[in-house]
Amino acid sequence: MEHTMEQGRTAASHKVKMLVVTGLFIALGYVATTVLMIPSPTGGFMNLGDTVVLLGAYLLGPVYGAVAGGVGPALADLLGGYGIYVPATLAIKALMGLTAAWLYRALHKKSWALLVCGAAAETIMIAGYALFDGFLAGNLLAGMAGIPSNLVQAAFGLSASTLLAMALRKSGYVRRQFPQL
Repeated sequence: MEHTMEQGRTAASHKVKMLVVTGLFIALGYVATTVLMIPSPTGGFMNLGDTVVLLGAYLLGPVYGAVAGGVGPALADLLGGYGIYVPATLAIKALMGLTAAWLYRALHKKSWALLVCGAAAETIMIAGYALFDGFLAGNLLAGMAGIPSNLVQAAFGLSASTLLAMALRKSGYVRRQFPQL
């Protein structure tokens, strides 16, 4: 009986930890999206948010990573005056986090998998915003105008998140706290 109660406390403690860290990644996603906003020629902006979306996916796993990845950048859109993009950002960034984390696990958390998983997630971002912009414009071709700036953001997010994840993987403490990495 005591063993079962101990397991229950451990599971509850783990869940609380994951909720807290997810909240922190939501805040980090918001800050990373808003702290450096480089206007793109197509009317949107490039930012550091994808770095946090991908890193959160690797550290938190598919479910918590998807929540953090979607909510933080969506809040940035909401509070930054891009309210029309909130549903798209929430869905696109959550799908990025879910995909990156799921693929990373499927590829057995190999270092090289970070690039593959990040590239797959960034492809979702590029295609997702092209489709959403095309929907808003009523013309799919018009939606593709943002692809070049989204490619730049994707390259930066992929590079930065891969380097950070590789550095964090070297820490025994981080690996103990985030076995998903």
